[in-house]
Amino acid sequence: MAALAGLGSNVAFGFVTWAWAVGVASLLWLTSMYLFWTARSRPSSLEQHLDFLSATLDGAPGPWIVSEGHGSVVYANDWGREWLSGATPLDRLSALAAREYDGGDAVARLRRAVDVGVSDQIEVPLRGEMPEPDWFQVSIRPLHAMPGLLAWSLEDITARKAINDILSQERQDLADFLDFMPTGIYSVDVDGKFHYANQRFVQWLGMSTDDILNVSLDDVIEGSARPEPDGEWHGVIRFKNTSGKTVEALVFQGTYDDAGTTRTRSIVLRDVKSDENSAGGQGKSQFRSLFDSAPVAITTVDPDGAIGDCNQSFAKLVARDREALVGNDLADFLIEDDRRALKSELDRVLTGQSDSAMVDARLIGARSTQVSIFLGPLSGPVAAAAGEIDGAVVHVIDTTEQKNLEVQFAQAQKMQAMGQLAGGVAHDFNNLLTAMIGFCDLLLQRHAAGDPSFADIMQIKQNSNRAANLVRQLLAFSRKQPLQPKELYCTDHLTELSHLLTRLIGESIEFKLIHGRDLGVVRVDPGQFDQIIINLAVNARDAMPGGGTLTIATDTKVFETPTQIGAEQIPPGRYVTISVADTGKGIAREDIGRIFEPFFSTKVETPGAGTGLGLATVYGIVRQTGGFILVDSAPCEGARFTIYLPRLSPEGAAENASELESAEDVSMPAPSVENPVALAGKISKALAAGRGEGDLSGSGKILLVEDEDAVRVFASRALKNKGYSILEARTGEQAMGILRDTDALDLLITDMMMPGMDGGTLARFVRVERPEVRIILISGYSEEVARGDVVDSPDIHFLPKPFSLGQLATKVKDVLAMPPSS
Repeated sequence: MAALAGLGSNVAFGFVTWAWAVGVASLLWLTSMYLFWTARSRPSSLEQHLDFLSATLDGAPGPWIVSEGHGSVVYANDWGREWLSGATPLDRLSALAAREYDGGDAVARLRRAVDVGVSDQIEVPLRGEMPEPDWFQVSIRPLHAMPGLLAWSLEDITARKAINDILSQERQDLADFLDFMPTGIYSVDVDGKFHYANQRFVQWLGMSTDDILNVSLDDVIEGSARPEPDGEWHGVIRFKNTSGKTVEALVFQGTYDDAGTTRTRSIVLRDVKSDENSAGGQGKSQFRSLFDSAPVAITTVDPDGAIGDCNQSFAKLVARDREALVGNDLADFLIEDDRRALKSELDRVLTGQSDSAMVDARLIGARSTQVSIFLGPLSGPVAAAAGEIDGAVVHVIDTTEQKNLEVQFAQAQKMQAMGQLAGGVAHDFNNLLTAMIGFCDLLLQRHAAGDPSFADIMQIKQNSNRAANLVRQLLAFSRKQPLQPKELYCTDHLTELSHLLTRLIGESIEFKLIHGRDLGVVRVDPGQFDQIIINLAVNARDAMPGGGTLTIATDTKVFETPTQIGAEQIPPGRYVTISVADTGKGIAREDIGRIFEPFFSTKVETPGAGTGLGLATVYGIVRQTGGFILVDSAPCEGARFTIYLPRLSPEGAAENASELESAEDVSMPAPSVENPVALAGKISKALAAGRGEGDLSGSGKILLVEDEDAVRVFASRALKNKGYSILEARTGEQAMGILRDTDALDLLITDMMMPGMDGGTLARFVRVERPEVRIILISGYSEEVARGDVVDSPDIHFLPKPFSLGQLATKVKDVLAMPPSS
């Protein structure tokens, strides 16, 4: 059937190549006619004729040559000159002819035509670069206007000949296939005269294919049951063979128009009775059982796309009764956006433009099932031979889970790559910011308040601190920021935070806080939890410039099995959910997959409205906490962000209840909303006052290991100014040499990420070889990431970058003040 279905395209290809050949012959004829008429009208010189040939044939495809019979070449186009290589046409053909493929005989025939001076055209095999010869169609024609001259043309027909050989073999294979099918096939006209019958059918009748063409259908039928001559029909017929025996068969008949004559396409199934208890009836019943029990949804459609039949799997997939499906348009079960693609591909199959097609689509309904639809032509061999298709068979595969897994995997890969990139960028920026903030502190020691440069230096430092906050958000997204998780009651915490949120969103937005019952406890960093809620609330506020409603609701959710929600697969367990919903402008469908990417923002129309790190920070904190965040939104329908945090067991919550109550007793009141820089300044002053910062000078020998020159220079100068003796090293290997040459050493300060030996390896060595030396690790990553597998010891401390002069001096003094471990 595949060969027969491709016959139309092969015939089309043959027509194109025939037309090309006709064009070549026409070019020869046009040239000859020109020379003939110019010869009759007036004498012309050979040079004039050659000028015409050059103008006509120089751009023609393939070699074109004019020669003096066997003799020299008078004219050749570029292709011709390259092919001749200085020889005459017959000599070149003789030299290249493939004798084993009768190439010599073909050249001899051309030589005879040249001798007589007549036209000829012949296929000649010529040796080329490949083991198999190339086939050329060589044409010669005498030029009547130029007596004694012959025009030669060569056309490479290797590909065409190969295709013709393939088509010939396919036609033979198709004929064999039709002749020896286990079913009979025949075609008759309206008078019942046979025009075709396959070998199987004529064998059943005891006749030959020639004999059956001389009889009519009435001559081989016994009984009154006869098919209608000019329409669709099926039924049981009793055929009689030449030996007088009866062959009972089920006949399916269709008709087609052959040049104005109606003919049938009939399939004969032998030994079939309408009785279901017969062998044929049982076979049909078995087929129906197999069809219905197939795990893949299967349906058939007519040329109009209406469902003709379907199995139980299809009915289950679309959640309809099979009886109610028949006659409905298949496209009606898809969402509106996918119907056009299905109809387009179905038309291509039904019109024979394609042997098969596949469409990805979504079914209508609450589940929005994603499916892959495979289409194929539905027709018998006779229908295919007539170039007609009765309908299409459709296989529908539910790919919802597969698509979700693909989306989940792609999203996870993308977010992981972005997290690694963000973490690396944050680490490098922390090194730069450490140097900037540190050198600002050194300058402030020489330019106190009132100095003309004081305000400029403070501006540099303040903006450096703002940059440090952005870096912390990048670290949050990459899940490499330090967290201090505690057990937290969401209800109480959100109630306290609501005062700040009310001021934050403004009076034009209504705020609703809905608490669920028996939420239990989650383990989360309270400060980071506040940042999650505030970031989501700010985004909601910006989405409702004309006012609206912001709703924060809490609840619990239990997943018994791994559950796919959006692009995330949530493990089984109990979760506390916090949803933040607004009634704003919503999020475009194409932006949903990108909203958690760093620096992606939909607020581009409002300069300065956002950095694009708000939702990226939320995503990183939630995932680092072990939770999940999902978004549900559509344009003009608002947005809802739902956070799933693992709920602690009731026993764990009870054990920590007293600790939580004591924590609530000392909790700070909700802060008022004011200028962030001013607020940061107040907090900084309050912290400084609480620490009781005073004299940070000290004494002792310190080995400072840092590969970033700017950070090392700042830290060295800062500590020297405080009275410490500093030894410097750029690499871990250089530090090892200093350790071997130095007897007394009080403190090692080492960066974690360095080329060659890293800080962790150096710290482990010092712990073993010099246990009396205290250690401070510094890094642009969080403590958890930076320390890695470094032994947790009271003599190993951590100072995250970026740090100021005061933070460095305070950390060093505090660590040196601690008693050494025994």
